[in-house]
Amino acid sequence: MRLGQADRLARATGLDMVDVGWRPTVGNYLGRVTKPRILQAVREGAGDQAAQLIDHLKKGDMAKEAERLLADTGWLPEPLRLIDQADAPMAQDDADGEVGSAALPEFLAGEDEDDVPADAEDEERPLVATE
Repeated sequence: MRLGQADRLARATGLDMVDVGWRPTVGNYLGRVTKPRILQAVREGAGDQAAQLIDHLKKGDMAKEAERLLADTGWLPEPLRLIDQADAPMAQDDADGEVGSAALPEFLAGEDEDDVPADAEDEERPLVATE
């Protein structure tokens, strides 16, 4: 849910981490994840052949080479990626045919006690005095 909200905020503000200059480096990402994640990143960003070039290296050397291989690819770790609208979860209709009302808390989804029906607006309501 938080990633979805962060993605919505990023879209609303036009924030794209690649455009603002974020790159995966040994210091900010590659040195902090496991070897399989480094290989997965290189596969996604630079292809299978590039991943095969570094799969035999120790982690420190692998991270340095991965930084070099991913430098100009625009690859981002999943939490920093914008969610494609086609991949985003869609709001589902509930039994009443209303979209997304099931996700609202009960006090927001229900009708207000103070709501006045449209035909009752012309009637006079008694005044209530408070202290």
